[in-house]
Order: sequence, then C-alpha cells, then structure tokens
Amino acid sequence: MSDVVETPVLHLSRDHLIETVAGLRDEGYVSALDVTAVDYLEHPGRTDLPPEVEPERFELVVTLISHTTPGRIRLRVQVPADDPTVPTLFDLFPGTEALEREVADMYGIVFEGHPDPTRILMPPDWEGHPLRKDFAVGRIPVQFKATR
Repeated sequence: MSDVVETPVLHLSRDHLIETVAGLRDEGYVSALDVTAVDYLEHPGRTDLPPEVEPERFELVVTLISHTTPGRIRLRVQVPADDPTVPTLFDLFPGTEALEREVADMYGIVFEGHPDPTRILMPPDWEGHPLRKDFAVGRIPVQFKATR
C-alpha cells in the first residue's frame, strides 16, 4: 500500500493569483517552495486543463507548502504569449525574489512589481530567453581567448 498523497492543483487566472496566494498563506501555506514556468508552444491542443481554463503558451507554476497541516498545493496560471506578465509574489513571500528572476530570465515572463527585475542567470546584454521552445538552440558563439 502506498502512502503517496496527491498534491491538489488550483487553476487560477492572473487576476486572482495574489488574493488566492494571500488566502492560502493565511490558511497555513507559509512557504513558497517553487516558482517556475512551462512553455507549451509545441503542445497547443493539450488536454490537461479543466474545460473552463483556456490554454495559453506559457504557464506559471507555483508550489506552496503548509507545515500546520502537512501538505503542498500547486497553482497553475495560464500566461498569454502576447502579454507575458503576472503579479509578483515577493510581497507575500520574499523568498520568491530569485525564483521569479529566473523565470523572467529564462522564459521572458515579467513579474509586475518585482523589486529587482534584472537578469540573474544570463548576461545583462543577452538577447532572448533560453528556455522558450522557439529559442535557437546551438547558436551560441564560442569565444576563445587569444593565445600569446
């Protein structure tokens, strides 16, 4: 017999993200374990969403944990390619600062209200977002130091 407990998943709109996360924090979900994203460019007809949720190219995925009633909850937010923005969770969970910067750097999703939106993994002058499915893989120029 397995003791595996399934993680509940909530599908939210961007407009309800902050109020939902604040409510969950008040209910005991006191830590944000992860903030990441998925690019569904190559899977436009996916069927893993409830019928009332319109699939978008990007999806923000947030995992919260409760210590009072041990458990996790996953939040999935659809983010359109033509407006890749979501509100920052930094005011509710300051530990999301670097995680949001990674998502912004790798996927180009902007966290509105983030205190430091600078790149964290790529050089500041880097063009593009390496984890987007349409990013040209293998076209990174090799740089050599001159020998004497």
